[in-house]
Amino acid sequence: MCGRYASTRRPQDLVDLFDVTHWDPDQALGPSWNVAPTDAVWSVLERVARDTGEVTRQLRTLRWGLVPSWAKSPEIGAKMINARVETVAEKPAYRRAFAKRRCLLPADGFYEWQTVPATGSAKARKQPYFISPEDGRAMALAGLYEFWRAPDIADDDAPGAWWTTCTIITTKATDAAGRVHPRMPLAIAPDDWSAWLDPAHQDPGELRALLTAPAAGHLDTRAVSTAVNSVRNNGPHLLDEIDGTDEAPGSAEPSSDG
Repeated sequence: MCGRYASTRRPQDLVDLFDVTHWDPDQALGPSWNVAPTDAVWSVLERVARDTGEVTRQLRTLRWGLVPSWAKSPEIGAKMINARVETVAEKPAYRRAFAKRRCLLPADGFYEWQTVPATGSAKARKQPYFISPEDGRAMALAGLYEFWRAPDIADDDAPGAWWTTCTIITTKATDAAGRVHPRMPLAIAPDDWSAWLDPAHQDPGELRALLTAPAAGHLDTRAVSTAVNSVRNNGPHLLDEIDGTDEAPGSAEPSSDG
């Protein structure tokens, strides 16, 4: 799975990196070293203008945790932060978005937790690791987005009437990430960004072929403090490497409520 990640690049830098043609500066997010489910996150996506048919590449904020258009409540989104690549094209919650509404979620790297067995008087615990490209380049995590209309708000233009949410596609973990956790997020290589984002590109087989392991498997993995487990903690210190044996036994597992 992917339950936390870091995204600290400035929006202006993301505009340049992803060749964005439309960005509203009023949509502003600060850097986050502890992006958690239900947070607002940066995304890159392409939309077709209804009046002109022009396709624009946009930098937009989405809410992490996909809410299908048919959902009765947005609360379901907290359980749909990840979509498995093995079933994403068939599952009712994701198949329409996989066909037409794909996005990229910029990230510096992601966190995974490894179970450390109990030894002697020490209890079993979860040790977090930060996993990122060895060369420090930005990751473009493969995502899907969806629109949800609040049924209790009559005015389409009223705040909260529309929600735009997203999920991250995951796969079986390999290489360094596989030694920490059995699942990992997928990434899109720069040469494939246009094909992935193109809303007219709807062939499931061709789309699956674009999904690759982050950084082509060239990942750096380092143990970090369990401070990342709480959403109340944020800052570059969360990425500081520690000796994985130094964490106190019984450290809390990651939580969304701190």
